[in-house]
Amino acid sequence: MPDAPSPQHLREGFFMKRENISSGSTWEPIIGYSRAVKVGNQVFVSGTTGTGPDGQLVGPNDPEAQTTQALLNIENALQRAGAGLKDVVRTRLFVTQIDQWEKIARAHGKVFGSIRPATALVEVKRLIDPAMLVEIEADAIITES
Repeated sequence: MPDAPSPQHLREGFFMKRENISSGSTWEPIIGYSRAVKVGNQVFVSGTTGTGPDGQLVGPNDPEAQTTQALLNIENALQRAGAGLKDVVRTRLFVTQIDQWEKIARAHGKVFGSIRPATALVEVKRLIDPAMLVEIEADAIITES
């Protein structure tokens, strides 16, 4: 009978490679976070707002525009991790004005209508910038190549 694997061997075989995905934001090293983290076939995208490539908020006072831009930012992070929107299994939307939920949900539905991840829409008191109305997290599991 062969020797049983050592606890060290089991631990080494169990752990999967971790890859931190950066957006290049100046805040990432200051706060100590990554835009996304990929472990094995799972991708976890941090809270993402509707900032454009220039770092400026898209659609001030427009929750639908901010949601659309946040989802584009999430899609970019997923692509850098080798995933896509089709791989998203859960989203969490944090909003500062719950009475705007229909505009936010409409933008979410345009992207995820046929994918239909598990989703939560939660009102929060405020986000880091008072002009930000929406922040979205996403979790994905890559199931196809």
